[in-house]
Amino acid sequence: MNSNDKVALVTGAGTGIGKAVALALLREGYRVVLAGRRIEPLNEVAKESGTERALPVATDVSRPESVAALFAKIKEVFGRLDVLFNNAGVNAPPVNFENLSFEQWQNVVNINLTGSFLCAQGAIKMMKDQVPQGGRIINNGSISAHAPRPNSAPYTATKHAITGLTKSISLDCRKYNIACGQIDIGNAMTELSARMAKGVPQANGEIAIEPMMDAKEVADAVVHMAALPLSTNVQFMTIMATKMPFVGRG
Repeated sequence: MNSNDKVALVTGAGTGIGKAVALALLREGYRVVLAGRRIEPLNEVAKESGTERALPVATDVSRPESVAALFAKIKEVFGRLDVLFNNAGVNAPPVNFENLSFEQWQNVVNINLTGSFLCAQGAIKMMKDQVPQGGRIINNGSISAHAPRPNSAPYTATKHAITGLTKSISLDCRKYNIACGQIDIGNAMTELSARMAKGVPQANGEIAIEPMMDAKEVADAVVHMAALPLSTNVQFMTIMATKMPFVGRG
């Protein structure tokens, strides 16, 4: 099946990495479902793509009924799903661990982890029953799936959990011809990450400006993962700004 026949779902598609990936998939000929909480940015992405192959669907991935409605719409319009990019995510304010509110913790868990679970479950149910059977799930893990930044406990905990989710899906769903991999991204330039280029706290307490990379490089990497035959899987990929302070002590 070539990309012109494939259907992809991108969550958090209205901005940042999700937007970059959605546009890259559309350029490759995919039919792309754009999911996000606000319909306006999704409509803007669809318009920017200059194609008729984008389907914006307002979705709150933390709510089971909203995710169920999303997959019902995908089935109604396209009848199948070939690729899910599980990308929707939020962070909590960078406050001391002991000052985090339960609501702040729960919001990050609900969107980053539970949202990824719900979307993966919806995708798996569709992929296992369609003809031809199977598909691919790509989870956005982040460098925070490996190491935390200061005052990032909710985000880091959920991203570590995404790694476990990726491994479990990869194991449990191979019998359905479903491949599941993870992309861990470090310092891609988006609206949310732009502050890093102005200086962010380091492990030693200093504030340092960090090198950034173009989000297009991430989008191209996701397109590469998505295009592989289902007999082949990129289990984990780390893509990062070459000089960011991640490898080593710092």
